[in-house]
Amino acid sequence: MNRDDALKLDNQTCFALYACSREITKLYRPFLDELGLTYTQYVALLALWEQDDVTVKQLGARMYLDSGTLTPLLKKMDASGWIERVRDPLDERNVRIRLTEDGMQLKERAYEVPGKAFCRAGVPAEETEELRDRLTALLRRIHQSTMEE
Repeated sequence: MNRDDALKLDNQTCFALYACSREITKLYRPFLDELGLTYTQYVALLALWEQDDVTVKQLGARMYLDSGTLTPLLKKMDASGWIERVRDPLDERNVRIRLTEDGMQLKERAYEVPGKAFCRAGVPAEETEELRDRLTALLRRIHQSTMEE
C-alpha cells in the first residue's frame, strides 16, 4: 500500500468499524423505541440482566465507559424506573446499581430485539455470530495492549 492509500478513508479499519457501529445502532432504533430505550440504555440493561447489583465502576468496566459518561445515563434510567442507585452500606464511596421490577420485566420484551434487528438487515445469524466473535477477540487484544501501557 502506498503512502496516499494508507490515508484513504475506505482503507481505514477504524472508519469501517465506526460507520458499521452507527448503522447497527440505527437497525436497533425502531425496536428499542418500542421499549422506550436508547441504545446505550439497552446495553446497560443487557449487562445488568447478566449480573445485577453491581457498582458503577463494575458496570462501567463491563460497558467500556467511564463514570462521567455512565452517571448521566444511570440517572435517566433511575428516573425511568428501570434501576435504582444505592450507596453501598459497606463503602459509602461506591454506588450500587440494581434493577427494579420494571427493569427486570423489560427483559421479557427485549428478547426479540437482536433477531429483529439483524433480520431487518438480511444478515444470517451465523455470519453475525462469527463477526461478533472476531470483534470480541479484537476488542480484548486492544484492551489488553492499552492496559499494558
